[in-house]
Amino acid sequence: MRVFVTGVNGQLGHDVMNELAKRGYEGFGSDLQSAYNGVQDDTAVTTMPYTTLDITDQETVERVISKIKPDAVVHCAAWTAVDMAEDDDKVELVRKVNATGTQNIASVCKKIGCKMVYLSTDYVFDGQGTEPWKPDCKDYKPVNVYGQTKLEGELAVARILRKFFIVRIAWVFGLNGKNFIKTMINVGKTHNSVRVVNDQIGTPTYTLDLARLLVDMIETEKYGYYHATNEGETPETAYISWYDFCCEFYRQYGLNTKVIPVTTEEYGLSKAARPFNSRLDKSKLTEMGFEPLPSWQDAIDRYLKEANL
Repeated sequence: MRVFVTGVNGQLGHDVMNELAKRGYEGFGSDLQSAYNGVQDDTAVTTMPYTTLDITDQETVERVISKIKPDAVVHCAAWTAVDMAEDDDKVELVRKVNATGTQNIASVCKKIGCKMVYLSTDYVFDGQGTEPWKPDCKDYKPVNVYGQTKLEGELAVARILRKFFIVRIAWVFGLNGKNFIKTMINVGKTHNSVRVVNDQIGTPTYTLDLARLLVDMIETEKYGYYHATNEGETPETAYISWYDFCCEFYRQYGLNTKVIPVTTEEYGLSKAARPFNSRLDKSKLTEMGFEPLPSWQDAIDRYLKEANL
């Protein structure tokens, strides 16, 4: 199987490439930079085929992907700076990346008849209530520019293709790039206390575990919408707050920094509105024969052993 992966300089793309190599598949990486510039960890991705690709350039997207003729494209590239996306001078660019760029990739996938995986987000919903969002729910109501443009990407994929996997994820962390765990551990080392919101509820996603699932998916033809985050060890930890998340990785890391729970309103700072309800219903994974992701507690343990923070 030949697989083209966008965004390999990011957290997820890095792990997808390594998972493909592990299974003996041909992985072709791409990103904006002239060469792979992710973490130099001597894993397979650092030496696998790489091409520079601006996904907003339709002609180049068609030429590059058509030449490789992949069996599947895993589209990880996206604008993910949620607050910066709200700047008036950035909105058009965010839309070009998340919506137009995704449409360009879906169009070439249709032309060459290959499968496509599109990574999306719980931000396509309004984040209200307490019920977990189901993957086939069409009650879209994004509360910020990032969510709106990711939704536009979803709609383009579903309109153009039949052979697609739209996989919504949340609270991502991985070895390659910035994330909440890295940031908060660095802050915790130099502060006696930190403030973390406790009224936004969801579940973290470890890119190493997610990459395994995505490659499982492209080995099948079980197309459609899915939700994928790590599980909780118990029903009580199936959905947690950012505060709960921080307390657990501080505990596992051995940091004694005090974590102070605050509301989103008390915390302030965010330019973009954030969803309070990021609960994603993942039961469809099991129903369709896919193995759910391990617990987020176990994911933290494995991540901290690898990350050298």
